Amino acid sequence: MGAVSIFIPHRGCPHQCSFCNQRTISGTSSAPSPPEVSALLRNALAKARDPAHTEIAFFGGSFTAIPRQEMLALLEAAEPFLGPDGFCGIRISTRPDAIDREVLALLRLHHVTAIELGAQSMEDRVLSANRRGHTARDVVTASRLIREWGFSLGLQMMLGLYGDDAAGSRRTAEALAALEPETVRIYPTLVLGGTFLAELYERGCYQPMELAEAVSLGAELLLYFAGRSIRVIRMGLHASRELERQLLAGPYHPAYRELCQSHIYLERAREALSRLELPKGAPWRAELRAASLSQLIGQHRANLLALSQEGWELSFQEDRSLPAYQVRAAGG
Repeated sequence: MGAVSIFIPHRGCPHQCSFCNQRTISGTSSAPSPPEVSALLRNALAKARDPAHTEIAFFGGSFTAIPRQEMLALLEAAEPFLGPDGFCGIRISTRPDAIDREVLALLRLHHVTAIELGAQSMEDRVLSANRRGHTARDVVTASRLIREWGFSLGLQMMLGLYGDDAAGSRRTAEALAALEPETVRIYPTLVLGGTFLAELYERGCYQPMELAEAVSLGAELLLYFAGRSIRVIRMGLHASRELERQLLAGPYHPAYRELCQSHIYLERAREALSRLELPKGAPWRAELRAASLSQLIGQHRANLLALSQEGWELSFQEDRSLPAYQVRAAGG
């Protein structure tokens, strides 16, 4: 599923969360007007290869918390671009405490099909420390309402928040999975200029995750959600010049998801080798889906180098019957 993203930075947000600088994250400082939305979508539809599998996505702020007439004007600008010859639906992101039956009725009337909630954590202590202004109970209540009204539910979580740890992230993942979302997004916390988190970092009160730690935990959660048939549709923030300019610290990588996938395949290769019980240095063959080969090789051939340094000489063979993240080892 593709998306035409329309960013609404800081619109509707009643709180300035510790980590948030939407201008930096979205690369834009102001919300588009309805005519600008129409022009953007007209251009995107003319270029779209598969609009029937592409959503219009309003991201960047708390869509259901912006002034009601402004929200409706944006939705009305998008509606003419839906239908048999247009895009397949509208996806919005919002806060858990900005969802109720009234707004859900309006969203359904205006052809919104998917709603994502910025949960970020399911630990009230962590939410409070990061100035989120909502509770874990708000996430549960809003998620149940969204599913009850027939929308596709998406949930977003962050790793390495101020006051959180890996165990807390695992508990958050478990709590989110229990809400049965169709999709999840996973974002490592970054320290951006102009945020409360930047103040904490500069005072020595906050230490962000190292990239290796964020990759290891992200890989673990990617497998966790995959095992529950929940699609992880994004890992890490979109790369942009503004993001890289404002980044002070934290586990940023423009190909974060790829790093997590490569981590999984390296560990799976090692597990397969341990079951095969070959002597160190013996040649072996890795069998896996062809589409997964680049993840096993790793960025800049990092996984191949790691296995070579461990004394393994390997070749590859495609097996289309194997599922994602599975590697089978064979001698020779």
